[in-house]
Amino acid sequence: MFVFLAVIQVFLAALLIFLILLHSGKDAGMSGAFGIGGGGSSIGGGSMVERNLNRATIAVAIIFVLNTIVLVKL
Repeated sequence: MFVFLAVIQVFLAALLIFLILLHSGKDAGMSGAFGIGGGGSSIGGGSMVERNLNRATIAVAIIFVLNTIVLVKL
């Protein structure tokens, strides 16, 4: 069980790094290279893609933290 969760942890870490790098920052970050960045809409302060990217990042981060806690408890 520990090995399985450790492999999942590595996968989640890589996914989390990728999702964080996709976010647009002050200089548009890597998300501009994939067409995700580039000014938000005037209503709502961001595009639908950016909001979904935020939700996915938060969800993966929560799963990562929970998996870390389970790994420590084993």
